[in-house]
Amino acid sequence: MPAHKRILLKLSGEALMGDDAYGINRATIVRMVREIQEVTQLGVEVAVVIGGGNIFRGVAGGSVGMDRATADYMGMLATVMNALALADTMRQEGMTARVMSAIGIEQVVEPYVRPKALQYLEEGKVVIFGAGTGNPFFTTDTAAALRGAEIGAEIMLKATKVDGVYTADPKKDPNATRYAKLSFDEAITKNLAVLDATAFALCRDQKLPIKVFSIFKPGALKRVVMGEDEGTLVHV
Repeated sequence: MPAHKRILLKLSGEALMGDDAYGINRATIVRMVREIQEVTQLGVEVAVVIGGGNIFRGVAGGSVGMDRATADYMGMLATVMNALALADTMRQEGMTARVMSAIGIEQVVEPYVRPKALQYLEEGKVVIFGAGTGNPFFTTDTAAALRGAEIGAEIMLKATKVDGVYTADPKKDPNATRYAKLSFDEAITKNLAVLDATAFALCRDQKLPIKVFSIFKPGALKRVVMGEDEGTLVHV
C-alpha cells in the first residue's frame, strides 16, 4: 500500500533538459511521465508544479538588468510551456492530465480554481500547476508549497539532481553523508538549503512534510510514495 494518498510533486524545469543545454529532452520527459504513471497506477492522486529554468529563469533575467517583475512573468510563461509539454506527453502515454495556470491564458490552459483542481484529483487525473503563484518575486518552490497546502497534499516531493539532503556538497566532499530524516528546525539551524526561505516557512507553518529525492534515479518516485528509505524527509 502506498504511504501517501495525495502528493504534490515539484519538478524543476532543468530536470526536463536531460543532457541538452536547454529546452525539453524527449527521452527525459517520457521517462519522468512513466515514473509518474507508475505512481498513479497505485491509486495515488498526483499534482505537479513545474519550473521553467530550462527555458527562462526570472532571476537570471533580473541579474542582467531586466526589470525583475517582467523577467518573472516571462519565467511564469516558461512554466506554462513545460506544463503543456508534460500534459501532452502524459496524454500520449494514456494518462489524463489537466493544466491549470495561475495567470489567465484561457485559450491555452484553464485558470487555477481550487475546487476544480480537487475534483480532478478525486477523479484520478494528474493536475499540473503552471505559472507559479501568478506573482513576481515568488519561486516555483513557493508555488509548490502553496498548492500543496491548498489541495491538502500529505507530502511535498521535491525532485532534484541529488538523492537527498547531505551534510555537505557530495560532489566536493567525499565524506558527506545523506540525512534520512531532518526536522524543520534542524534544517534551519544547520543552514541546509532544502527550499528557498519563503517556501520552507510555508511548509513548516502548514506542517507539510517535504521529501527531497533524485528524479534521475529509476524507480525513486515509487519508492518514496511507498514510504521506503529514499531521499531525505524534512518534517515537523
